Amino acid sequence: MTDLILSLQITALGMGLVFGAILLLWLMMVLLTFFTADKTPASDSPKPDSISQADSKLQAVALAVAIALAEQGQSTARPLITPPTALVSAWQLGMRTSQRAQKGNFRRP
Repeated sequence: MTDLILSLQITALGMGLVFGAILLLWLMMVLLTFFTADKTPASDSPKPDSISQADSKLQAVALAVAIALAEQGQSTARPLITPPTALVSAWQLGMRTSQRAQKGNFRRP
């Protein structure tokens, strides 16, 4: 009975240490985020011109599509042809070899 109580106490101590370490790490992350966060408000930051940014994104997309279509026409890749299956599978060959070795008819070169 004392072994069961001792093992439960050790388990509780270990779990307490694990959860305590998790809470300590969480607290450290919160403090680190609080102290290293950018203090300038978002209203003071310069706002990008949304129309010119959208135009540049559309141009980039159009260029990427044009390049992909050009490369697709020049591609020399062909689909791979699967090799014909063997008359005897590797599993069958292994089993036959082990049977011949057991019977004594197997000669090694």
